[in-house]
Amino acid sequence: MESDRTVLVIAAVGKSGSGKTTTLEYLVSNLASEGYRIGAIKHIYHKGFKVDKEGTNTWRYSKAGAKVITAVSAEEIVVIKKSEAALNGLEQVIGLLGNEQLDVIVVEGFRGLVEKRKDVLKIVTAKDTASLKEVLEGTVQPIIAVAGLIGKQKPKIKLEIPVINIPDEGKQLLKLVKEHLKTKDN
Repeated sequence: MESDRTVLVIAAVGKSGSGKTTTLEYLVSNLASEGYRIGAIKHIYHKGFKVDKEGTNTWRYSKAGAKVITAVSAEEIVVIKKSEAALNGLEQVIGLLGNEQLDVIVVEGFRGLVEKRKDVLKIVTAKDTASLKEVLEGTVQPIIAVAGLIGKQKPKIKLEIPVINIPDEGKQLLKLVKEHLKTKDN
């Protein structure tokens, strides 16, 4: 990253439909309301997904050969960067946010890139106990909590981390993240 500022990276690790977006949305909303600067990275695995729409001026620049297109309005700036090769590491994506002076970056997706990293805080999300066991088996510490759809079920397996039902117990997850933010700043 460009800045010498340490950014806390938190990833929701789980299968599709397990509650990753809901969990991270809760964190983003609450942390942002307390004044933290948040960045979000979402991996989109659908083949053929395009942010730009055919016929727009930005699409026309892209078709003409521009590798980076920036669109600016009064409320938003959008940068479309054409990728010629697959990303080899999370650092490349995080690096795109390097000048934003962020406190936290939340990551959804990129499971294969984050589950083995010891420098990324993880929240494991799951639909059921079988899925939870599978995701936990392939994920290294630090794992700070289990959340997602399984939070309502309270699985009957022994865990040394809390299982959190976001609508009712989300403040517990927020507290865990803020403890890591304090540690990061010291």
